[in-house]
Amino acid sequence: MVDSQTEQNRFKREIQNGTDVKANWLPGHLPIRGVNLGSMFVFEPWLAHDYWQNTMGCKDDGYDSEFNCVSKLGQDKANKVFQQHWATWITQSDIQKMTSYGLNSIRVPVGYWMMESLVYSSEHFPRGGWTYFLKVCDWARQAGMYIVVDLHGAPYSQSPGKNADTGQYRDPGFYDNGDAYERSYKFLEWLTTVIHTKSELANVGMIEILNEPIQDQGKTQGMLNNFYPTAHDRIRAAEAKLNIRGNNLLHIEVMNQKWGSGNPNQALKDLWFMAYDDHRYLKWAPGHQDNQQWYMQTSCKDDRGGNWPTIVGEFSLSTNNDIWDPKSNKEFYKNWFGAQVRAYEKQDGWIFWTWKTSGLNDPRWDYQLAVEQGIIPKNLDDVYHLGGC
Repeated sequence: MVDSQTEQNRFKREIQNGTDVKANWLPGHLPIRGVNLGSMFVFEPWLAHDYWQNTMGCKDDGYDSEFNCVSKLGQDKANKVFQQHWATWITQSDIQKMTSYGLNSIRVPVGYWMMESLVYSSEHFPRGGWTYFLKVCDWARQAGMYIVVDLHGAPYSQSPGKNADTGQYRDPGFYDNGDAYERSYKFLEWLTTVIHTKSELANVGMIEILNEPIQDQGKTQGMLNNFYPTAHDRIRAAEAKLNIRGNNLLHIEVMNQKWGSGNPNQALKDLWFMAYDDHRYLKWAPGHQDNQQWYMQTSCKDDRGGNWPTIVGEFSLSTNNDIWDPKSNKEFYKNWFGAQVRAYEKQDGWIFWTWKTSGLNDPRWDYQLAVEQGIIPKNLDDVYHLGGC
């Protein structure tokens, strides 16, 4: 049981850094309704394959991730290419459109290489992203949006399999490279400090300390027993140096137990202002069935509780093999979106993956396209009047 004050301040924060900057976000009675800024600071080529190849020039074999592309293009050329990308992928007009669609939050995936002093000479990442990160967060601040920043790309990659989602096309080495934890701690300390001291970041209320770790509890015990509690303590120590206390602390977010990496709380001694991330992609759920009724009924009955408070930080409208075309199955996708968000708002809200794509032309992964095609309503309260359940 939590008291009403704690309830009201779950995702509110106030920042005072010696200026008149002060912000409280969100009102306690509102769920988080947001979108991910996928491919902004951690590029995922599958979301924008034509753009990756033709605009950015990452078109030959081996250009599988930011690391690979920078290595092949060379640092100077890559910096120019990525700076042009950052300047155009998400603009202030995007943020304004989000709020016009009733969205109140954004989740910003970043890589540890945003703190450029952490990058070794043997590692290859674009430089200059920090300036654009500040711009995006400031636009969101001006629009009154709540901001979650997540460590999407940790040193040596933390996520299952080889993919570009961590900025590094390689097997996960985060768990057995001795300096991976320490470099991540330094990144999180730095990020915490700048959030509390830069006015552009006043609406950042939450840091996710590690996105989508491997789902192998035989290999995640070090993460659960050492990385999580130490990252938590280093963040809180950074805040203590700034005299940040109580309801002004950042929320610290980890993947929830449903993700499959183990109990995130097993070694945490202090759960004050902790939060939990749930990623719900039914297309990969165990026992999924290739019929629309299964998707609808699963979402209608979905209970994402277990850790509190929980935000469904990633989900989409994609089904297994995407067997139902959105144009001829519009009502299904419209009702399924409604069923999903109604379930997720029984927790603390949701953040869709993702805001935009390029060349994919698929509203199942592209929030603004789904709105334009009438699959997602502009008035999000309308989901409570949709059928399907």
